[in-house]
Amino acid sequence: MTGLFPRPRVLVAPGAVHVPGWLSVAEQRALVGACREWARGPVPIRHTRLPNGGVMSVRTVCVGWHWQPYRYTRTADDVNGAPVAPFPDWLAELGRRAVVEAYGEEAGPGGPTYAPDTALVNFYDGDARMGMHQDKDEKSRAPVVSLSIGDTCVFRFGNTEGRGRPYTDVELASGDLFVFGGPSRFAYHGVPKVVPGSGDPATGMAGGRLNLTLRETGLG
Repeated sequence: MTGLFPRPRVLVAPGAVHVPGWLSVAEQRALVGACREWARGPVPIRHTRLPNGGVMSVRTVCVGWHWQPYRYTRTADDVNGAPVAPFPDWLAELGRRAVVEAYGEEAGPGGPTYAPDTALVNFYDGDARMGMHQDKDEKSRAPVVSLSIGDTCVFRFGNTEGRGRPYTDVELASGDLFVFGGPSRFAYHGVPKVVPGSGDPATGMAGGRLNLTLRETGLG
């Protein structure tokens, strides 16, 4: 639930900006509805299997391009072979608004020219986690836009050299925006904890955390 006092925006690292409460409840509810449609298919939401045989604890569905470790394809060859759902114009516009909110009209990487063409939608139940990793399968160096809905999580934002310290733990609540680009574009990051029951049911989430990350693949 939202606290009694406003949370300030924070520059977590150069190029990494946390904007609390950026999405309205109505916008969150609309995104939840869209994610539910994507989760039904044409490629259904699933636990991604890693090349080493491990299975991710989050469940994922993709829009625009299908991500499988560690590449993008137009068809979900590791699931059912179906073409991935198209990336909607309204979601690209939301991504542009997010980058402008984080960096301003003129400053920072991306700005109003930001053109995301894929989204990874991850659903975390109370036990799901995400290990420290880099988002580096894209050819573009444009920023990553992260939107959080539902339960609060601890988001661990690290450095570009390795998975260990130094890192900063950031509390991401429902409606929060986090953008990372520029010198922080390839920083390691992960989610070591989700706080069950901390979300607002008015968003349409009965439990768990929904995270949308918008990216430019650079694949044309």
